[in-house]
Amino acid sequence: MSTPAVQAPPAPHHGYITDKDKYLNRLKRIEGQARGISKMVDDEKYCIDILTQISALTSALQAVAIGLLDDHLKHCVIDAARMDDDDAQNKIKEATDAIARLVRS
Repeated sequence: MSTPAVQAPPAPHHGYITDKDKYLNRLKRIEGQARGISKMVDDEKYCIDILTQISALTSALQAVAIGLLDDHLKHCVIDAARMDDDDAQNKIKEATDAIARLVRS
């Protein structure tokens, strides 16, 4: 007689997991933008044109960051708030610290 296998609890997942492919595709485009800027410098393109591309790259990175933050709030923070007060407070502090880092950048 065999004993039933004990199943491990499901692994926790991050809020962005449902949009993982979207984030990866966007990050690949951002990588291409960064390589393009490097080529512009190497090709000695006009400063303002390079700065314009840097601004676009910065905006793209900020959009990814805001999306990840939104997912974090909607999933991780809400899930922690349902569990107990200490977890909720820790997740809120993490989110607040992340927002502070984004604002400074």
